[in-house]
Amino acid sequence: MLQRIQTVYLILAAGVSAGLIYLFDLWETKEGIVVFANDNPLYLGLFLGSAALSLISIFMYKNRKLQFMLGRLNIILNFFLLGFFVYQSLNVSGETVVSEKGIGMFLPIISIVLLVLANKAIKKDEDLVKSVDRLR
Repeated sequence: MLQRIQTVYLILAAGVSAGLIYLFDLWETKEGIVVFANDNPLYLGLFLGSAALSLISIFMYKNRKLQFMLGRLNIILNFFLLGFFVYQSLNVSGETVVSEKGIGMFLPIISIVLLVLANKAIKKDEDLVKSVDRLR
């Protein structure tokens, strides 16, 4: 059952969360220092946690309800990560720490879209199995 379309979406989400964080910077400070996700343990942990949840979800194909729930949990985790980035870029004190935003700040959005597509495909599979069970 690993040949399903949601597996492709989950692998892509894991690749975005674990691989692209080393290629794209999150932001650049006023001093010109480029900040990547691995410079902050919180951001690195959240990105790698999202990738781990995606990979775990791939191998839960026999339990679609758990797979769907792990996808939702992963979406919530990415929303927290996105919230941290928004907070960091719009610092409350008025003095902005982030002078130039990098494309790495948008990686959680890409991951969320891929996870929503995966959950949609998982739901479609679950509905198909339920409809076949009604016929028996």
